[in-house]
Amino acid sequence: MSKYKGYMGRVLEINLSTREISEYPWSDKERKLYLGGKAMASKIMYDRFDGSEKALSEENKIIISTGPLTGSFAPSSNRFNISSLSPLTGITASSNCGGNFGFYLKKAGFDALIISGKADKLSWLLIENDKISFFDAAEFERMLVTETQELMQKKTDELLGKKTRCGMVCIGPAGENLVRYSSVMSGDRAAGRCGLGAVFGSKNLKGAVATGTHEIPIHDKDKTIKHHRKWTAYLRDHMFTGGVLPKQGTAGILRYLQQSSTLATRNFGRGQYWAFENVTGEALQRETIINFGCLSCPIRCSRSVVVNGQEVKGPELEALGLLGPNLLISDLNAICELSHELDELGMDVISAAGTVAWAMEANEKGLWDNGLKFGVHSNLKQTFSDTAFRRGIGDELAEGSKRLSEKYGGKEFAIHSKGLELAAYEPRRAVGQGLGYAVSNRGGCHLNGGYLILLEAIGLRVDGETIHAKADLCMFLQDLIETTSSSGHCLFTLIGFFPSYLLNKPNSLITRAVNKIVPYLGWALRVLNYFPELAFFKIPLLPHLYEIEYVTGMKMNIGKFKRIGERSYNIERAVNAKFGVSADMDKLPKRLVEDLQDPDRPNSRVPLEKLKKIYYRARGWNKNGLPSKLKLRLLGIK
Repeated sequence: MSKYKGYMGRVLEINLSTREISEYPWSDKERKLYLGGKAMASKIMYDRFDGSEKALSEENKIIISTGPLTGSFAPSSNRFNISSLSPLTGITASSNCGGNFGFYLKKAGFDALIISGKADKLSWLLIENDKISFFDAAEFERMLVTETQELMQKKTDELLGKKTRCGMVCIGPAGENLVRYSSVMSGDRAAGRCGLGAVFGSKNLKGAVATGTHEIPIHDKDKTIKHHRKWTAYLRDHMFTGGVLPKQGTAGILRYLQQSSTLATRNFGRGQYWAFENVTGEALQRETIINFGCLSCPIRCSRSVVVNGQEVKGPELEALGLLGPNLLISDLNAICELSHELDELGMDVISAAGTVAWAMEANEKGLWDNGLKFGVHSNLKQTFSDTAFRRGIGDELAEGSKRLSEKYGGKEFAIHSKGLELAAYEPRRAVGQGLGYAVSNRGGCHLNGGYLILLEAIGLRVDGETIHAKADLCMFLQDLIETTSSSGHCLFTLIGFFPSYLLNKPNSLITRAVNKIVPYLGWALRVLNYFPELAFFKIPLLPHLYEIEYVTGMKMNIGKFKRIGERSYNIERAVNAKFGVSADMDKLPKRLVEDLQDPDRPNSRVPLEKLKKIYYRARGWNKNGLPSKLKLRLLGIK
């Protein structure tokens, strides 16, 4: 057990081959160094992997981990993480998810699960008040996600003899058929990236249900409750978390991307789409029935729409951007239907759409005759179904754009990094985001890459084409995101770090001055990175510091918060080093680093090599893009 609150004090190992269950030792020292969630999973992978493991092997592990704030009912805190090796990239995979599985995993008595081996037949798990039970899932085979979860609920109710409040994770047919970018679903939320669904499928694990009655301990309940009220009020007053996101969801961001020429269009060939008005947040708002959110979330950024007469979860920004402008599709109803189809099949919308975009361009250029064309959506629903079941061209699309470009050619327009397709942000007018894509530990990820698009296009208007301070800002935001994720919080809560005034009044003298000053703050962030103990204080713009202290009893300040994130990012990089990652793999396709987005703008491409060198120095990494043994020791990583 733990002296810190917010934890259940138990981590369980499950071997599906032998059905052996054992306790995994996780100390309070490790809780203090890594908090939980993603950072915790990276530490376990660092300790357990030697670099010989393969993603779809029995030796690979699925690590489902919560943070100390998961289940604390802090605003937007009901998150959990799934980590493993990715069948798409071959390196570390991590995906953060809403849903309610993390909350109920802790109610069942566990902070994390480590799953290895392979069941002898398709199975599902019931995790209930300190117990793990194994069940045959033969009747779940080939089921879509909603049907699977409905049957898992029914089975759980029958087994426990009552209507059960529970959380679930499951895969769809894409995961069973080892589609390299298949997802794990929890309710209508997705742990979408990196192909974690295929790892479940390779282990014959269809899903798991968690339920229990354990109380999640809180260090100081009175201060915690008061802080929740104050923080919730702040989020509701903020322009983004209380305005754009509740009203339009993440779709509300699309207009900002269009205005800044950072909206991925025609397989990242352009940064603006002539018919963008058809797929904006405003357009989706007109189709929305209700907006809703995850447990304990005041932002409520999800929305429901009608697809084929059925009320379902609507598309988010990535689906709108990558199924819309990036495929030259302006039919919002078609995008809603395709987004829902991908969720039901259990496939990552980013990689699925990115792979199809490559295939459309390959078809256009005569490299691969596949029948897919930009602007045509009539055959896409069938194409995605064929991909999930590996039929026809779907069997090849299931491999992702990197492998397809290696087979047919067209590497220069296969839009990925390390094998993971990029999100909907075109980086040639936001070069800091481009750097983030390249150095991201899990591949072409906007979040693991630091989400500099928030400064360069969405919120502030820092010069998107300058390299000044971008490497240091990338590092700083990556570290904040790592700690926030590891604590159990949604990353949208970090938007509050940027005062609403700056985002709401982009043309004010103060905002314009901030935009001009930010590129000259790299030195300050570098000092903070080298000497985080100088930041021994808290600030109200980062409420996470108070929340962690009130819930767990750990003393927290900006320096400690940032150092936890730095430790997480470095140990994840150290895991990747075991699997061959180095500076040579931190790259982007030729289209983004050599071709100008705008011929009249000589800086409208990502000067990646310059940015990488600065970034490695800022991180304290060697020229090969790796943390040294000394760096790992300084961070307390053995």
